[in-house]
Amino acid sequence: MRILFITDNFPPEVNAPATRTYEHCMEWIKQGVEVTVITCAPNFPKGKVYPGYKNKIRQEENIDGIRVIRVWSYITANERFFKRILDFMSFGFSAFWAGLFVKTDVIIATSPQFFTTPTGWLLSVFKRKPWVFEVRDLWPESIKAVSAISENSKIFKVLERLERFLYRRASMIITVTEAFKVNIVGLGIDANKIHVVKNGANLDLYQPKAKNEELLQKHHLKGKFVVGYIGTHGMAHKLDFFLGFAKELENENIHFLFLGEGAEKQNLLQNAKAQQINNMLFLDNVTKGEVADYISIIDVALVHLKRSDTFKTVIPSKIFESAAMRKPILLGVEGESAQIIEKFNAGLCFIPEDKKSFLQCLYKIKNEPLLYAESQNGCDALVKEYDRSKLAQKMLSHLNSIEKAVKQK
Repeated sequence: MRILFITDNFPPEVNAPATRTYEHCMEWIKQGVEVTVITCAPNFPKGKVYPGYKNKIRQEENIDGIRVIRVWSYITANERFFKRILDFMSFGFSAFWAGLFVKTDVIIATSPQFFTTPTGWLLSVFKRKPWVFEVRDLWPESIKAVSAISENSKIFKVLERLERFLYRRASMIITVTEAFKVNIVGLGIDANKIHVVKNGANLDLYQPKAKNEELLQKHHLKGKFVVGYIGTHGMAHKLDFFLGFAKELENENIHFLFLGEGAEKQNLLQNAKAQQINNMLFLDNVTKGEVADYISIIDVALVHLKRSDTFKTVIPSKIFESAAMRKPILLGVEGESAQIIEKFNAGLCFIPEDKKSFLQCLYKIKNEPLLYAESQNGCDALVKEYDRSKLAQKMLSHLNSIEKAVKQK
């Protein structure tokens, strides 16, 4: 089988969408699948092209057996809404023209960003091939949730109609949560063509390991209880909530580690400096291979999203990577994510943006060794079910069913 995968995030970018796509493609190649990825020059999240790349009309490379075609797009930082929309649309346009010349049996277009999916549909029309809409985020619901756009605006209404049109036209829909499937079915879409393939962890890359002593010494974290957040610092993550009381914890030997980039990073840095918060460390992105070393030095993994009904449907992928390294989760996300943590007893859940709830959970997991150990065992059980290689095989079986159905026609 030949797969054409359209995504604007791909390695060497290290965010969750890039990682999921890359690791799935690698598993499919092991099964003899030919995979072509159309993406843009790596630039996320700062909007600056990575060293060794140029924002050209077309460039091609091979990454671990994956044919990667990079196309031109209007590149901007992950900050302003309308510039990001221009970025998304330009990539969709360029990806369409590149995709016309790629031989394939199945087309996959993934969101976010949303504008890869009209490209997937158009290519399926021109090439007469089935296409799969992979839903990793509910657009335009997610941008409404962070107040980037009003649900009463004309733009929102247009995006909403486009979303439903694409759901109807897709040969198959793959969602990353059960809640996403329920939401889409509620829009009148046939449930039989929707399948759930959740995120997971690469268990070859993320394994329990001793704390990296060099990093502990370098960042002056030796002997401290480290609460670690590793991921995007965006509007949805509401990390400024923790700045509101972090200073109160300085004498409790509790230290926050924030690693990553995003639209709110500079605001967080400036506010932390202005408030003279000494128990918060902000670090820039590191390579994928270094992430495990940083997870090793934290005591608990912090996962948080703004309190919103929309975010009750999401499952942040950082849960699985931290769990794979036996780091208990402090989860500030309601809904399906909380159900997973509670099911496996892999940490504690607090109410998003609720200081009292967070501190109760933090003190409990810090001061109760038995609870901490039980949470580590829960992490072990969790990752057995969310092994990325098994989930990639599950998705491939769905893709094979499309190809067989087309051949039988």
